Amino acid sequence: MELVELSRGLSPVILAFPHTGTWVPDDIRANLNEEGRKLRDTDWHVHELYRGLLPAATTVRATFHRYCIDANRDPAGTSLYPGQNTTGLVPLTDFDDNPLWIEGRAPDADEIARRVERFHAPYHQVLAAEIERVKARHGVAVLYDCHSIRSVCPFLFEGVLPDFSIGTDNGRTCDPLMEQEVGAICMAAEGFSTVVNGRFRGGWTTRHYGRPKEGVHAIQMELTQATHLKSETPPFDYDVENAARLRDVLKKILQRLEALAFEIAARRGG
Repeated sequence: MELVELSRGLSPVILAFPHTGTWVPDDIRANLNEEGRKLRDTDWHVHELYRGLLPAATTVRATFHRYCIDANRDPAGTSLYPGQNTTGLVPLTDFDDNPLWIEGRAPDADEIARRVERFHAPYHQVLAAEIERVKARHGVAVLYDCHSIRSVCPFLFEGVLPDFSIGTDNGRTCDPLMEQEVGAICMAAEGFSTVVNGRFRGGWTTRHYGRPKEGVHAIQMELTQATHLKSETPPFDYDVENAARLRDVLKKILQRLEALAFEIAARRGG
């Protein structure tokens, strides 16, 4: 099994998919309990949702599941949201705080370190290389990190999440105009709700790579699964008709980010 699926494009935009993979190697699956083997916390069908919206974009997708290791967490294990409930580098519980591993068989520190080398590092080696390739070509790169989550997860947050949660680490990871215009497109979309830098301010990927002064802009988009699934419970089927409205909005976002990237590159070149 290839750990990372890569499709190279000519656009300055890169789409990253750290949580759509469902592959779990046998040696890891053997230690998951019945709940863990359901893989509930997958970003179901998100790579399908974005397919074809910006044909020239590069895509980088992890094929392994986040229960092997979370490719959007700090490999050092530092929490993204200190003091708040969250899941770790290798999750011990799911988004409802249910244990994932057979009692006594949860991964220890040595096993987590092995998984960093086995899964996390290869994914980010590919992603980092593509960022450098795209930046070398255009003078600028835009990393758009693609995510989804159930609308309601009481363990992680109160109430119902907005449909669009845009994360830029409070404006640190991209040009201000990118944050502003992505937010404006989402807020103008009829029937959807939006927040910028709310509960989700961008994960480790966004915060690690987003260096706008160096020509690398990063933005995370967290979508509620109600926007594109028939149900946020198993079997998590994709809803083509429901997703069509969302895809129209996402296409506008990606096209605008691409245009802004060219504008920023022209300013940098001048």
